Amino acid sequence: MSKLSQKERVVSLGIDLFILFIICALAFGKPYPPTGDAGFWFYTALLSVLVGSKIVTPFYVKPIDAVSYAVPAFVSLMLINDWTSWSVEIKTAFLATIGVSALVLGFSLIAITLNNWGSERLQDISNKIRIFLEVIAKPQVIYTPIIIFAMYSYHIDKPNELILIAIAMLLTVSMSAGDVIVRTFNRIRKSAKARGKITSYAEVAAYQQPNIILIRQIKDDDIPLKSIVYIKDKHSKSKLAITLDFVGRENGILTRAVELATLDSGRFEELEHLVPSDSVAQIEGSYLEKICVSENIDLAQSQRVVGIVAPDSSIERLYFEVVDNSDLKEGRLVAVRVQNEKVLYQIVGGLTKEEVVHQKNTYGYLRAQAQQIGVWDEQRKKFYQFNWLPNINSPVFLEHQDAYHIEPDTIGHFPDSNYQVKIGNINHLVTHNTAILGILGVGKSMLAIELLERMMAEGIKVVCLDLTNQYSTELSDYYNARYEEACLFKLRTATDKDRDVWQESPEKGGSLPHLKQAFYEDLNDFINNTAGHLLKIYNPAEFVATRQDRAPGSYHSEGQWQRGAALFSVTPVEITQIVSETVLDILSSQMSDQARACLVYEEAHSLVPEWNSVVADGDKHATSGTARAILQGRKYGLGCLLITQRTANVTKTILNQCNTIFAMRTFDDTGKDFLGNYIGKDYAQSLSSVRERHAVFFGRGSSCENPVLMKVNDRDEFLACYRALKKPPVFAHQPVAETNAEAEEAPDFDDDMPF
Repeated sequence: MSKLSQKERVVSLGIDLFILFIICALAFGKPYPPTGDAGFWFYTALLSVLVGSKIVTPFYVKPIDAVSYAVPAFVSLMLINDWTSWSVEIKTAFLATIGVSALVLGFSLIAITLNNWGSERLQDISNKIRIFLEVIAKPQVIYTPIIIFAMYSYHIDKPNELILIAIAMLLTVSMSAGDVIVRTFNRIRKSAKARGKITSYAEVAAYQQPNIILIRQIKDDDIPLKSIVYIKDKHSKSKLAITLDFVGRENGILTRAVELATLDSGRFEELEHLVPSDSVAQIEGSYLEKICVSENIDLAQSQRVVGIVAPDSSIERLYFEVVDNSDLKEGRLVAVRVQNEKVLYQIVGGLTKEEVVHQKNTYGYLRAQAQQIGVWDEQRKKFYQFNWLPNINSPVFLEHQDAYHIEPDTIGHFPDSNYQVKIGNINHLVTHNTAILGILGVGKSMLAIELLERMMAEGIKVVCLDLTNQYSTELSDYYNARYEEACLFKLRTATDKDRDVWQESPEKGGSLPHLKQAFYEDLNDFINNTAGHLLKIYNPAEFVATRQDRAPGSYHSEGQWQRGAALFSVTPVEITQIVSETVLDILSSQMSDQARACLVYEEAHSLVPEWNSVVADGDKHATSGTARAILQGRKYGLGCLLITQRTANVTKTILNQCNTIFAMRTFDDTGKDFLGNYIGKDYAQSLSSVRERHAVFFGRGSSCENPVLMKVNDRDEFLACYRALKKPPVFAHQPVAETNAEAEEAPDFDDDMPF
């Protein structure tokens, strides 16, 4: 039974007094009893009971309160003491009555004294006496014997007064008619108020553990699906549940609902009194909203329920039985409450299931699979992993669709949402190496170009080995074309110098030694310059130098013995090795935890091929040299960005060192198997259906702790947002007179070459 408020107790006191006035009018002919012995029961005892029980100590009595009740009772009895004229029966009743007051007074004083004694044992005894006083020191217990004594002593010979006083005591002390009337009024008022808030009823057909309730309706539209309903359970607390789907039609339509919250008793008394046990009620909108707010339930989210957690779910992987697949698709986010936290998962697949329900009856359903993304940290704008799993049959909600608002530090976003994905640390993209993998035409190069621009904006030098000649165009604002053309001219000149000349020492034969020296001078100037040059682009296929592999030998020709050695063309793979080792050599003079230079391998399957994909045997050695440079480069601030459409054909020595992966659409099983070790088998198997400009992103460079399927930024939107904050460098005029002079002195080249 709920407790009355102070206002309600005052009203109850007024009702009890009004009843007493009526009884007094009937007993004594006026609304109050006479003074003296005939009114002792009223003025001394009954008023003390009513005021004490409703105003002073309505809930519990402390020892000090017990003293305040016992002393007036004892004194009032002593004031009416007429021992000499009383009969033996009245004396006996007097002793019994005053004994109650004396007993309460004595125990109260003992409890107060012992509590202040300081001994733990005595304080324990005091506490036990206090508990005892909470029962026997109530005003009803102390003053009821006084009322009975007064009735016996002063009204025993007046039956009419005796009966009416007994009725008064029954209606005010024993049961308190005022409390009954106030509580009855509250119930009627709340029921009348709640009756308009319930739109329809149904009954509970069965409970399925855990948290599933089957509801039987008369018609299938009595309670719509995705409605939050109130369920009164006669065996436990009332509940709020959300209707999911129809599961049967035997003896009425069965609607399946899942529990959302358990309501504490007394929270919503009007519903408890109005709704029968084991019944279901649909609640009117504004009242339902009030209940949901008090229980921390998102009412709008109920319309986005798409399923319930299915068996075999784990911390990393969520399986859920789908009840509404109208808006589900790969990449969408769903949410589940786990230990009062909203944990987000990303859908990566689904399949149909069928279970035998009874004999030959089967139940078919769709089961979706999702990977944990984590809990969103609004302040840090990132996800962190949640290290527990949801309860089975917990409701699963589809995250609402939001327009993506690009920000300068976001690399992409979750599909159909504004949850953003960021680069955790731009230095880690370089020092711990990054790979972008996917088939032709899915946006690899645009993603790589965005990453490179972010690197250069942080002062990281970029050396790009590009067979496509695309980067100089897309990154033209960072590429000093006039200056770089002069640098490339020197490199081309070096490839022609002594290209047909063999030497007794093989490592000195051909034009390769001159090309290596030219690369060193060019890269050393680039890495150590402070003129704002951040981007160096080479096309390895343009440098057709020659190398001598063996010592010269003697051969007979035209009747004479001659000496000579064969010269071979340098391949793009070998150029890649030269550039990689040269950058490492330049950087190795200083160790660094921060990224200093990034090597970009565009079309990496042609620049660092796997051993079984090489065109010439020399490429195996060259690929090993490049891999060795990447392996050693981290401690000097050197790393790589590898882009390829053929994962199987790229050396795994470098790929295995790529701590950050952007996996885009991929069809070959070799690539999926390799990526499965990084991003998980579930994401890897879905790569064949990933849309254009979408990628599974995972690794040291990600702001998310788990693999995520994201949509990468649109190039134009990125430029408009990012370059408003990070302006490209403005290049000063570079003197090229010395280069022009060299060109004029070289007869083999056209003086009009544009550079």
